[in-house]
Amino acid sequence: MSDPTTQTPLLAFTESQMVKFVRAQAWPDYRATQIMRWLYQRRVRMVTEMTDLPLHTRSILSRSTKVGRSPNATVLSSQDGTRKLLFALDDGMTIESVLIPDDERLTLCVSTQVGCQLDCSFCLTGRMGLKRNLKLHEIIDQVLTAQDLLSIGERLTNLVFMGMGEPLANLDTLKAAVTGLTNKPWGLGWSRRRITVSTAGLASRLGEVAGLGVNLAVSLNATTEEQRRKLMPAASELASLKALLAACRRYPLASHQRLTFEYVLLADVNDQPSDARRLVQLLKGMRCKVNLIPFNEFPGSHFRRPSQQSVLLFQSLLRDADLDVFVRKSRGRDVLGACGQLGNLSAGLLHQP
Repeated sequence: MSDPTTQTPLLAFTESQMVKFVRAQAWPDYRATQIMRWLYQRRVRMVTEMTDLPLHTRSILSRSTKVGRSPNATVLSSQDGTRKLLFALDDGMTIESVLIPDDERLTLCVSTQVGCQLDCSFCLTGRMGLKRNLKLHEIIDQVLTAQDLLSIGERLTNLVFMGMGEPLANLDTLKAAVTGLTNKPWGLGWSRRRITVSTAGLASRLGEVAGLGVNLAVSLNATTEEQRRKLMPAASELASLKALLAACRRYPLASHQRLTFEYVLLADVNDQPSDARRLVQLLKGMRCKVNLIPFNEFPGSHFRRPSQQSVLLFQSLLRDADLDVFVRKSRGRDVLGACGQLGNLSAGLLHQP
């Protein structure tokens, strides 16, 4: 019997790698598309389920490869309908993704790293530090598993790479994941318009996101260099506020696109009318929208969530300046599934009997 720890995950292959693998077995090229369809479109978990492959082919595949799906995720259900999915990886590490219902939308928040190398002070994931980048099969598996969990009548409408980690720090794997998610012949056939990639400010890599054709969200959270250095020290070191906004102004937007700026509101820190007025000046003339995110509290944090009155005042000051601005609903706070709450506090649940 094959040792699963030495088997190569098929979901870790890009299309060109799969073609190369198939040719190495002296199989016809069309086998690559067949295998990819089983992986992405039919969401098989075992090579033996690929029933249009000859038995001999499946036998060879089973000896050297595995599909690369994780065991069924642990699901934590929030009172508001949000579901947090906890995944145990092959090396014993854990990651999280979140299914977020909102009216007609059902969004999956996807992780790209175990932990994060950016130490944003208001984010629980940042406290973990970076353990490692996720591999291609570990990113795709989050989407496939979420689809497995959907009830009759439910349909994923949006994907956001806003989970654990900084997506642009794992850029090559992110690109491969977007390719698999959007490919129509063998992949999931997603529209790139329904996919958003979020960055804490890796300004030098924004141009490569533009080439993916997906939406870009930039986590801003500050209106002065000093404020950003305090709140996001590592991100600020990689790119100053000035450099980041200059890169955003250069960002090539398609006619249907606009940039999204995410702004976490922290009580008495960056939620004052003066902050709102500075933000208006920083974004002047940009084709963008602003998502305001009232801070989601977690154990051990000294930050506080602002009052509803402060949030609405901040929003009205931006609206008065003709900015499109929305207050993001906090979903899944009771299971630490809201923005900024993903981290290792819930990892222990995976190992409970």
